[in-house]
Amino acid sequence: MTTTITLTSDEYAALLAERQSWLADQQLVHMLTQQLRVVTVERDLLKQRVDAFLRQLFAAKSEARANPAQRDLFINEAEALAPTGQPVAEESIPDTEVQIAPHSRKKRGRKPLDPYLPREIVRHELPESERVCAHDGSPLVEIGAEISEQLDIIPQQVRVIQHQRIKYACPCCDDSIRVTPAPVRIIPKGLLTEAALAWVITGKYQDGLPLYRQAALLSRFGGDLSRSTLAASVVRVGHALQPLINLLRDRLLEADVIHGDETVVQVLKEPGRAAQTKSYLWVQMTDSGPPIRLFSYTPGRGRSQAQPLYEGIKPGSVLMSDGYEVYNGLAAGHGLIHLGCWAHARRYFVEAEAAQPKPARVSEPLATRFITAIGQLYAIESRTKDASPEQRLQFRQTHSREILANIETLLLQHLHGVMPNSLLGKALHYLSAQWPKLIRFVENGRWPIDNNACENAIRPFVIGRRNWLFSDTVGGAQASASLYSLIETCKANSIEPYGYLIAVFRQLPLAKTAEDFEALLPWQLTPSVIR
Repeated sequence: MTTTITLTSDEYAALLAERQSWLADQQLVHMLTQQLRVVTVERDLLKQRVDAFLRQLFAAKSEARANPAQRDLFINEAEALAPTGQPVAEESIPDTEVQIAPHSRKKRGRKPLDPYLPREIVRHELPESERVCAHDGSPLVEIGAEISEQLDIIPQQVRVIQHQRIKYACPCCDDSIRVTPAPVRIIPKGLLTEAALAWVITGKYQDGLPLYRQAALLSRFGGDLSRSTLAASVVRVGHALQPLINLLRDRLLEADVIHGDETVVQVLKEPGRAAQTKSYLWVQMTDSGPPIRLFSYTPGRGRSQAQPLYEGIKPGSVLMSDGYEVYNGLAAGHGLIHLGCWAHARRYFVEAEAAQPKPARVSEPLATRFITAIGQLYAIESRTKDASPEQRLQFRQTHSREILANIETLLLQHLHGVMPNSLLGKALHYLSAQWPKLIRFVENGRWPIDNNACENAIRPFVIGRRNWLFSDTVGGAQASASLYSLIETCKANSIEPYGYLIAVFRQLPLAKTAEDFEALLPWQLTPSVIR
């Protein structure tokens, strides 16, 4: 049965108006709901960024995680692997025999003191009244001594070396007067001796002690020198060492594998630039042949500043770097094989994992799954740490390729399902952009898996920068780069920088030929000369 309702024109118009109002309200509710979702997403992203900044400022800098399978793989930016040769991560990897160098245990005990240190012998003798045998009264005779050693420290001793250049004259006339020539020095007419210069330079660039603190320390022992005097001496020494830096660069550019990285340095008095403008210190290193650590100052971070640092590198060499775009251009322009850094890729997932809520989860977070998979790659590297390059290549081909395929599958499944601006989205897109370079290390057993070695090389500069904060002039920044290069190269070659610098400062003014300068490189000087 159909019911007919009769409406007047006014009632019909009112009903239409009410329906239109309802539709408008629904549209408004829908629009507000969409806006609320956008605002909520933006809020969550901003909160994630704020939390990341707070962790960067106040949280521990270590990347070690609570999971025991991953705890020891990463500390800061350096890989820390178990010395026993066992896999650090507990992932299931087929057992394969790899020939490892035999291990011999060292007897534990106190480390003996350096035999080259000067020694003062103190004899402890019995009184004459006690040098008598208790049985028959015969006098006791000396048959040896029980020796023990203590390390004594003499505080800084500041002294003055007075040079007397003897004059000679003819007793018969006044026309023949001769003066003994002054010895050549690394700084002509310099106030500081070679040993004093080495003490100041290692204090700043190896121990991170700013010059104003060194000036205060010297004043306690009578060495009243201003900071500006010390700074001027350091700059002049840095410039005098340029021939050695050039030789180090030539050697580095001939290497098969070169690591590259950069960090910020502030220069106060740079022509045409504000004091707050960022400048950069680039580090290049190699471990093939004698290891080299080379630092270079540039006023910027662009391609034009980086290009001269790699000018002359041989095509086909390997460049290991992070994902900074300038390195892509350098590799393409010079025909280099470009490797990506798995430590950087992992770091993004560590940050994303830290941003996840802490309550118990039903399933393992996506960031954790990537971290676990990357840990499997490092477990393989741990097993082959002492293997030959050929054995390492075989192990990588057998096991690492399979793990890389699993990581790629996981990446493709979730790459477009996560907000790109979130921490996890940034980690996924970084991994995707770097993927061709990240998987290249399995092609050669000599190629590194990450750039941690270079980041470790640049760390002494970063630690020192916290103390001395900035360079006053461009010349000071360039001198600092040269001095860091020599000191870190010495350390990489297991050479004590202080003794090496003294030897170089004494012999550098006498060098005339390329062979003379070549003989002054850190690995060329014999220990006897350095000491």
